[in-house]
Amino acid sequence: MIRSGPAIYFDGKTSTRHPVTVELDNSALAVKSADGRLLARWPYGELEQTSANAGVFRIGRTGSDALERIEVRDPGLAHAIDLMSVPVDRTGLQQRRGRRKVVLWSMAAVVSLLALGIYGIPELATRAAPLVPYGVEKRLGQAVDLQVRAMLDPGKKGDAFVCGTAESEKAGQAALVRMVAKLETAAELPIPLQLKVVRHKQANAIALPGGYIYVFEGLIDRAEGPDEVAGVIAHEIGHVANRDGLRSLLQAGGLAFLFGMVLGDFVGGGAVIFASRAILRMAYSRHVEGQADTYAVGLIQQVGGDPRALSTILTRITGTKEPSVRVLTNHPATPERARSIENVTRPAIMRPIISAEEWAAFKRICGGTAATPAPKAEAGSPLEKAAGE
Repeated sequence: MIRSGPAIYFDGKTSTRHPVTVELDNSALAVKSADGRLLARWPYGELEQTSANAGVFRIGRTGSDALERIEVRDPGLAHAIDLMSVPVDRTGLQQRRGRRKVVLWSMAAVVSLLALGIYGIPELATRAAPLVPYGVEKRLGQAVDLQVRAMLDPGKKGDAFVCGTAESEKAGQAALVRMVAKLETAAELPIPLQLKVVRHKQANAIALPGGYIYVFEGLIDRAEGPDEVAGVIAHEIGHVANRDGLRSLLQAGGLAFLFGMVLGDFVGGGAVIFASRAILRMAYSRHVEGQADTYAVGLIQQVGGDPRALSTILTRITGTKEPSVRVLTNHPATPERARSIENVTRPAIMRPIISAEEWAAFKRICGGTAATPAPKAEAGSPLEKAAGE
């Protein structure tokens, strides 16, 4: 397969055409000038194809406010980029293959479940989740995010529910962006993260399908250092990387959701609404949580942080006497997790993930508005359980 070739690069600031060389490595597309300088490096999971004249393959970066773009005229190089990037898929081949696999496996699994009673829904979801294309997971994540956001924001604050939007909070938002960028770059995920800090008093964080992560204000209030927050975020990134949220969604939606996928209705119907409520109160197994903890340790050490900070903040929060503070109550016992984190941590030179000034600003990221209290609901209801996790 072609690994490099000529292209035209537009920096988004001027209309100047820059002749460049595009090089493909295992995780990203690198754009280099004629003298070998690196002009841009775009992870494959963030590429998107835009409209262009016949014979021109034009790509940009998903979610970027800049008008950067690359134009490729070499069919061989364009095909190589297509093969490396799941979101691009200009021929539709990957999506067709992925959907065909999902359909065939779902039909076979459902028939097996109904006829022989061999597989249950959890096993079916575990087997189906790795076959779901990332483009489909992203669409599912968007649908689930709308439902979860409504549950977490009963006061209907809208945009004000998200921290970092007020003028006094922008420095804290910048510190968060810097922290997450380090973790996301090291993680090299095939799907971009959508991480927000929200005004909710519970000390918690959750990951949804499609790369959506929510960090609650209560968790930041309880944190005593940036490595503690980074450790929790890294744990949630582990769930994203392992597609745990997608698997939980398939388990919660059950046969109705899987039949919808077979029929091409990926995000419609009541299955998503039901599954969105269920996913917030669903307990991960010890094995799944252990995998996410192990992933977090490796990721934090990769960026130079202290992985033990994750067990420190978990111990501090779960050891509290305050009845209003409940974090990850359906997870494995904290002492057990702390021992496991210690066992997989290796000696390394540590460096600050963000500076002391950035950390001070980050602690004020939700300083513009009071946090949302835990929603009041009948004990045992999905809303009550979601508020406490």
